Amino acid sequence: MCGWCCGAQNVCMRGRFAPSPTGPLHIGNLRTAVVAMLSAASQQGDLIVRMEDLDPVTSSRSAEGAQLADLAALGIDHRGPVVRQSERFELYRDAIADLDSRGLVYRCFCTRREIRNAASAPNGPDLPDGAYPGTCRDLSAAAVRSYEREGRAGALRLRTAGESYRVDDLVAGRFTGGVDDVVLQRNDGVPAYNLAVVVDDHLQGVTEIVRGDDLLSCTPRQLHLQRLLGFRVPVYAHVPLVVGLDGARLAKRHGAVALADLAARGVGVKRVVAMIAASIGLAELDDRPTLADLVPRFGWHLVPPTPWVLDIDQACGLV
Repeated sequence: MCGWCCGAQNVCMRGRFAPSPTGPLHIGNLRTAVVAMLSAASQQGDLIVRMEDLDPVTSSRSAEGAQLADLAALGIDHRGPVVRQSERFELYRDAIADLDSRGLVYRCFCTRREIRNAASAPNGPDLPDGAYPGTCRDLSAAAVRSYEREGRAGALRLRTAGESYRVDDLVAGRFTGGVDDVVLQRNDGVPAYNLAVVVDDHLQGVTEIVRGDDLLSCTPRQLHLQRLLGFRVPVYAHVPLVVGLDGARLAKRHGAVALADLAARGVGVKRVVAMIAASIGLAELDDRPTLADLVPRFGWHLVPPTPWVLDIDQACGLV
């Protein structure tokens, strides 16, 4: 374990819910939060809430407050104060410094367009979509000076060597994926998501990560960072997304997707809890259970590995 780590490995079961405070939580986010809370409670563990507000442009305290209010309305309790990533940059930079001291960090001067064009080329079979092909990993000193004269600040990337990792996921099952030269710090100095979540989950003693399955493909990158930094690997559970009747990820175009929207159409919190419980095999739609009622019923084998297809109009009792 590296010297700057806190050694937060001797902990009891701890889950987390980590939304980005960019707007109201929709029912898919709330479903993930409910599953995370039920899993923690069924194991006599606790749940923490972390705000992944790395991007100051899209994040806001008002959205954070609204999200916390929605969690409380559903009956989701969390342990301790809410942690904000925007207040922890030094911790992430300590981790980058540790990796850099071992020759594992290099500067990348690619623009977004250049990265998109490079990422559109065929990747290896195990690499995630949009994997970075290592364009800047062996730049000469002259090339670096040339980019600097153009005014490019450069992001920081992790130097990898074709590593591949297997994830034994509680919902998705076995998944194997490769690791590319992931960004550690953006060119504006903001630490990147994959590094920040790895550092936070370790320092907060998280032992189980429940999140949407759109993040499954980036998990090998995080496993690699955990190995390099000497962190214990948590258990992963990637919950399938909620989609509309058109098969697309649930969004505002599908109508009522947040608690306030549903309330405006006569769907109260108790029915929302029942809808979520029914979607994971814990209740019938006509039931009105509390989250406490659902804890003894919970089991990962009940969580479907396929998306929840939600007909908003039917859920609101209009058809």
